[in-house]
Amino acid sequence: MDMPLSDTLAQDNAPQTADTRPLAIEARGLVKEFAGTRAVDGVDLSVPEGAIYGILGPNGAGKTTTIRMLLGIIDPDDGVRRIFGHDEPHEIAKLIGYLPEERGLYPAMKAYEAIGFMGALRGLPLEEGKARGRELLERHDLGHAADKQIRQLSKGMAQTVQLLGTLVHRPKLVVLDEPFSGLDAINQGKLERMIRELADNGTTVIFSTHVIHHAERLCEGVAIIAGGKVPYAGSVEAARDRIPAQVRLETRETDGRWRSALPDDARREGDFWYFSLPESGIETLLRALIEGEAGIQSLSIERAGLHDAFVHIAGEAAARALEADNAAENN
Repeated sequence: MDMPLSDTLAQDNAPQTADTRPLAIEARGLVKEFAGTRAVDGVDLSVPEGAIYGILGPNGAGKTTTIRMLLGIIDPDDGVRRIFGHDEPHEIAKLIGYLPEERGLYPAMKAYEAIGFMGALRGLPLEEGKARGRELLERHDLGHAADKQIRQLSKGMAQTVQLLGTLVHRPKLVVLDEPFSGLDAINQGKLERMIRELADNGTTVIFSTHVIHHAERLCEGVAIIAGGKVPYAGSVEAARDRIPAQVRLETRETDGRWRSALPDDARREGDFWYFSLPESGIETLLRALIEGEAGIQSLSIERAGLHDAFVHIAGEAAARALEADNAAENN
């Protein structure tokens, strides 16, 4: 008997997470080719309900294609995907809010009308959507812009209007493709707060990004994607743990029998020793340093960040591409 997809994914992801929540998104072996080129090559994902989940990778890595397959905008050439247990995402379109990377609003529409129109596309009655549009604009300090045409709004305000249109029908799943692209620091902060608020209210949020610090600050889980493949999908914490924690040690003495307690990878830079946290734990090391009269001046344990984990998992080339994307956007 074939194992249910959700059970298979739970087994596949067991090393990364012990999460027992139902899955909002589940996918296995997604493949998509364009003109003989494999853009996505065997992607596996599992996103628990209520999670904030990031798809992290450079431009061209396959993030948008993956999202479009998950949502049923395009069909995979191979593999399976389900949203809230449904094989056909179109059947539950009313439960989904989607903000594509390509922004687009009718410039002559007023802000509240645009929000109502986007809600109507997801089955919300138009007049109810317009009323909710005014409420949402007020709640997000844009009440003064409700009757302005989209063409009269700043880029940041227009992007906020489109985001509110994505949320107006109160979806259970919100999918955002590069939502931070083009936003200034203030509007990025507002968007981060909005994403956290959605998750606090039980909404599942999945977003793609090439900016690591957004994923590190917001996400409990990430899929690292490079060259159409996902070499890692799981919790942010488990990704960081792929690299052993580093110890930074400063001692009064420069030599002595305590030196034999330092791991083989210990290196001295200036006044400090740097080395991986020993598998035996810090207590054994501390005891040896004290008994050996090293004269501990300072000692700190530093965990790897998500950037270091990305480099370790995806490789230097993918990391350089990610940095190039960020530099291009900031120029």
